Amino acid sequence: MSTTLPSNAAVRVPAPARAPRLRSGIVLATLLTCQLMIVLDITVMNVALPRIQTDLHFSATGLSWVMNSYSLAFGGLLLLGGRAGDLFGRRNLFIAGATLFTLASLAGGLAPSAGWLLAARVVQGIGGAMAGPNTLALLTTTFSDPKARMRVLALFSGMSSAGFAIGLIVGGLLTEWLSWRSVLFINVPFGLIVVVLALRYLPRAERRPAHLDLPGALTATTGVAALVYGFINAASDGWETATTDISLAAGAILIAAFLAIESRAAQPLLPLRLFADRNRATAYANMFLAPMAGMSMFFFLTQFLQDVLGLSSLATGFAFLPTALLMFTMIRLIPRLLPRFGPKPVTVTGAALMVAGLVLLTQLTADSGYFPLLFIAMILMGCGIGLSVSPLNVIIMSNVDTHEAGAAGGALQTLQQTGASLGLAILVTVFGTASRNAGGSVQHALVGGMTTAFAAAAAIAALVFVVALTFRAIGPAANAARRG
Repeated sequence: MSTTLPSNAAVRVPAPARAPRLRSGIVLATLLTCQLMIVLDITVMNVALPRIQTDLHFSATGLSWVMNSYSLAFGGLLLLGGRAGDLFGRRNLFIAGATLFTLASLAGGLAPSAGWLLAARVVQGIGGAMAGPNTLALLTTTFSDPKARMRVLALFSGMSSAGFAIGLIVGGLLTEWLSWRSVLFINVPFGLIVVVLALRYLPRAERRPAHLDLPGALTATTGVAALVYGFINAASDGWETATTDISLAAGAILIAAFLAIESRAAQPLLPLRLFADRNRATAYANMFLAPMAGMSMFFFLTQFLQDVLGLSSLATGFAFLPTALLMFTMIRLIPRLLPRFGPKPVTVTGAALMVAGLVLLTQLTADSGYFPLLFIAMILMGCGIGLSVSPLNVIIMSNVDTHEAGAAGGALQTLQQTGASLGLAILVTVFGTASRNAGGSVQHALVGGMTTAFAAAAAIAALVFVVALTFRAIGPAANAARRG
C-alpha cells in the first residue's frame, strides 16, 4: 500500500504538463491544415482544368474563371476578413470561414453546370478570406513565447509557399486516379475536422469594443477586387482593352481613397502605423514582389512539362516535388537561421537563389529534358522561395500588437494575392508578345515566350534582392538575446 501512492502520483504529475502541449499541438495542426486547404485551392484546380472543361462544357475563355472567381473573392475580401476578426472575434470568423469553405467545396464537387461551379468557387473565396487572416492572427496570439511564435510562423509561411507546389501534386494524383470532382471533395473531410477541432480547442479571445470602418471596408474591398480583376483581364485580353484600363484606374482611385480614409479613421481597417517599422515595411514590400516572380515558375513550367515534354498531369505534379521538399526543409531552418543571422542575410540569400533559378530557366529549349536543367532550377527555386519568403510572415507578425494581428495578417495576404495576380498578368503579356514574335514551330514559339517571361521574372526577383538589402541588421547583442 505504501508503494502505491508514490507510483500513482508519479503517473499523475506529468499529465497537467502534457495537456497544454497537446492542446497547443492540436491548435497548431488545426490552423495549419486550414491554411493548407486555402492555399491548395489556388493551384490544385490547375491540372484538372481540361477535364472540367470537357465535363461542364466551359468555353475556352470561361474556363479561366474557375481560377479567377476564387482569386477575385479571396483577394478582395482579405483586408475586411482580417479586421473583422480583430473586432468581432477571430475564433468566430475562423470557424465561420472554414465552415463556409467546406460547404462550398462540397457544392463545387457536386456542380452539374459551369455556373454552379463558378458560384461555389466564389463562396470558397469568401470563406477563405474570412479564415485566412484569422488563421495567422490566431497563431500569433495563441503562441506568445517568442521562440514558439517564430517556429509556428515559419511553419505557416512555409506551408503557404509550398502549398502551391503541393497543390499541383495533389491535383495531379486526384485527377489521374479519381476525377476532377475529387479535387474539391478532398476539402470536405479535412474541413469538417478543422471545424470540429476549432470548436473544441481554439481559445476564445477577448473581444474589443469597437466599430467597423465601413468607408474603409467598402473602398478596400472594391479597390482590391478591381485591381485583381484588372490584372486578370490584362492576362487574358491584354493591357489595351477598355475593361482592363477602367478596372485598374478604378482600383487605383479606390485604393488612394482607402489610404486617405485610413489616415484619418479612429479605428482604421488597416492601421498605417503597421508600416512605420522599417523591417516590417520591407517585409510587406517583398511579400508583394516575391509572388510576382515566383508564380511564373508554377504557371509556365506546368505548361512546359505537359505541352512540350508531354508529361501527364500526375507526372507534372511530381515534377515539382523537389521544390516542395526544399521549401519544407527551409521551414525547419528558418527558426534557427533568423534569430542567429537576422532577416537581411537570410532573405538576400533566398532572393539571389531565386534570381539564379529563373536565369537558368531562360536557357530552356524545346529539346530540354527534365534533367539536369529543370531539376537544378527546381532546387534553386525551392531554396530561394523558402529563404526569401518564409521569414516574411515571422518579421511582419512577430511583434505586432495583439489587437492588430488580424489587420496585419490581412494586409500581408492581400499584398501576396495582388502581387501574384499582377505578376502573372505582366508575365503572361510578356509571354504572349514574345511567342508571337518568335516564329518557327508552335513548340519553338511557346518555349521562346516562356524564356522571355522567365527573364522578366528574374528582373522582378532582382528587385526582391534589392529590397531585402534594406532590412535593418541585427547587432550581436540582439542576436545573443534572441538566441537566449
